Amino acid sequence: MVGSDAVINGPVTLKEGIIVYGKINGDVETNGPVRIAEGATIAGSIKGADIRIGGSVSGDVYAEGKVILGKNCILSGNITYRSILIEEGAQFKGKADILDEEK
Repeated sequence: MVGSDAVINGPVTLKEGIIVYGKINGDVETNGPVRIAEGATIAGSIKGADIRIGGSVSGDVYAEGKVILGKNCILSGNITYRSILIEEGAQFKGKADILDEEK
């Protein structure tokens, strides 16, 4: 977990999931789920199993599974996903592509 007062400058790579309440200036890559809480910020790309965004992301999002853009989400980047849910109020600027089974 990245606390609300934490700022990480650089990429974050891990095997398990991550919950972000603070700020990450760099890419996030994990085999597990990614949760970006309301008020959290990521300036970089995200790769994970399932990804839920409630805060702000400036970068591409690649999910092996589901992507959920929460009602307060601000995403500026492309999304690659198996399934997607965009809640009313979410802001998204980019392209969305279904994950190719052969990739």
